[in-house]
Amino acid sequence: MKNTKTLTKIIIGAVCALVLIAVASSCFTVVKAGHTGVVMTFGAVEDKVMSEGLNFKVPFIQSVVQMNNRTQKTETDGTASSKDLQIISYVVAVNYHVNDSSSASLYQNVGLDYGSVIIVPAIQESIKAVTAQYTAEELITKRQTVGDQIKSALSEKISDYGIIVEIFNIVNFDFSDEFNAAVEAKQTAQQNALKAEQDLARIEVEAKQKITQAEAEAESIKLIQDALAKSPDYVEYIKWNKWDGKLPSVMGDNGVLLSMDSVTGNQE
Repeated sequence: MKNTKTLTKIIIGAVCALVLIAVASSCFTVVKAGHTGVVMTFGAVEDKVMSEGLNFKVPFIQSVVQMNNRTQKTETDGTASSKDLQIISYVVAVNYHVNDSSSASLYQNVGLDYGSVIIVPAIQESIKAVTAQYTAEELITKRQTVGDQIKSALSEKISDYGIIVEIFNIVNFDFSDEFNAAVEAKQTAQQNALKAEQDLARIEVEAKQKITQAEAEAESIKLIQDALAKSPDYVEYIKWNKWDGKLPSVMGDNGVLLSMDSVTGNQE
């Protein structure tokens, strides 16, 4: 009988110890790095959140949900229309994070699936709103500007939820085959037009050079004519100035080629 009582005490003591351990362990929770703990008391969300590390909570009354406040990335694709009614297929990537102070309200109003509930629809709506302001060609040439405007529109839509857009990247913009062919044809036409302009400029330069050369030759002739009018001996001056000192050869009546030096008897 005594042994039975002793065994009973041991069992009761062990149970009490286990209960105390369970209660003690339920008094604390660990919030992971880069997270905040959303506290719920009897299922109701508290305004104050727990910071990362070891935190106290009321056992069996309070529970804690961990909200990720680190930088997260979402990538989505879809279609939109340009100002000139071209269909654009896009792929975009967004880096964002949830403000610590907004964790409780975001969980209370949206839950943990805020990426698909809020962010993705907001991305799609922002893209459609901005691309409708630009022609398809402008979406190519002004890609950085378009990306900045989409980021601004997206930030405005989701900032009230405490979600901050860090980086917005347009991964790809694709257009129809017909549009791509039209762009290629336009580029070819522009290249041909540029070549034609360059050829025309070259022809104009060459023509101006010829005119300048002709004007110079005409001026030279005029100067010679003026000189002749003033001095008839100028012709003799030019003739002797250009003579190389050699007498020309002449052909005799019998087909024999004679040198003027032999005719004049001027031999060495």
